[in-house]
Amino acid sequence: MVKDLLYGKKIVLGVTGCIAAYKSAYLIRDLVKRGAEVKVVMSPSATQFIAPLTLSTLSKNAVVVNIFPDTKNHNTNLNTWHIDLAQWSDLILIAPATVNTVAKIAYGFADNALTTLAAAARSTVVLAPAADVDMYENPATKENLAKLESLGYFIVEAEEGELASGLSGKGRLAELDKIIDSVELVLSGFEKDLKGKKILVTAGPTIEDIDPVRFIANRSSGKMGYALAKAAFLRGADVTLISGTSSEIAYQEINKLNVRSADEMKKAVDKELKKNDFLIMSAAVADYKPVKVSSKKMKKEKNLTEIKITKTTDILSSIKKENKIIVGFALETDNEIANAKKKLKEKQLDMIVLNSLKDKRSGFEFETNKVTLIKKSGKTIKLPLQSKFQIANKILDQLF
Repeated sequence: MVKDLLYGKKIVLGVTGCIAAYKSAYLIRDLVKRGAEVKVVMSPSATQFIAPLTLSTLSKNAVVVNIFPDTKNHNTNLNTWHIDLAQWSDLILIAPATVNTVAKIAYGFADNALTTLAAAARSTVVLAPAADVDMYENPATKENLAKLESLGYFIVEAEEGELASGLSGKGRLAELDKIIDSVELVLSGFEKDLKGKKILVTAGPTIEDIDPVRFIANRSSGKMGYALAKAAFLRGADVTLISGTSSEIAYQEINKLNVRSADEMKKAVDKELKKNDFLIMSAAVADYKPVKVSSKKMKKEKNLTEIKITKTTDILSSIKKENKIIVGFALETDNEIANAKKKLKEKQLDMIVLNSLKDKRSGFEFETNKVTLIKKSGKTIKLPLQSKFQIANKILDQLF
């Protein structure tokens, strides 16, 4: 059993006065489900959108709303809760963060419980802003977000979409999966260290049609490739994802190109590689395709007993590799290391990622993976079974 990286982590969730505040309930649920301990601090205006009792029930902890207790007694037993909470937390997540809260934190204001906690923060603060498009695109808001990022805050940018006002544009709170991925990224010790890098990733299976109904394919789900694309994006890279048929969902900002066959993937790689510095070829490209594709459904009454097939073009062998870092994948069932090293050399790769189908909960369709990284220098790195998101980040670390 792989231990979730969020298990046992102490997370403070800050919630501000925004229509997206209702999504904080789902954030708490998902974080708690993964084993994190969550405590909530709300701005007073956040209580107009969601009740503290709801968030207290979901987190199983008291919710802080006011700096001082709501009491008429002038007692002096109040401790320095904001310092204690700042020291307790492994990470502070503010989601959603209004432009008002963003501005206050950027300039050091501490006029409510949440901004007071932010001023005392010791751990990294992940901040996910949300606002209507004109408020979000306001130059002052952009300047404040840029300032916070320069101060070490991890910003999860808002997304494009339909907003509460009825307008469409940038300002919608990022998808919750992306926010939680960002939390995991930060808690894993990774940063936005890939800014300025352009990374091309391939993912999923390719499909080779037999007729309008049937096709040849493989069991690849695309999970590893999508994890690589997401991790690279969160670390600041400009990411293009060429994907075969997959049910996985990429982040909105990732340039995703859908393909079906090996030939389509090759054409897309040839075109996109010119614009990128790195290629991570994690797609499971079909080795064979039918010689002839029937334009009509083949009837079983014709007693079809064989389909003539031919090899597809080997993408990694055919591409121009000048001044590019190329990473390939190898899935083996026997003589794993020897076969992977042979592929690394023959295809002139900078690194190869070896999967073995002998490893439980590794390879196709699982959320976890166990791989061996082999570099052209001869260096070998064995990575134990862990989430594909964690594996993706460790692969990215070895690109340089």
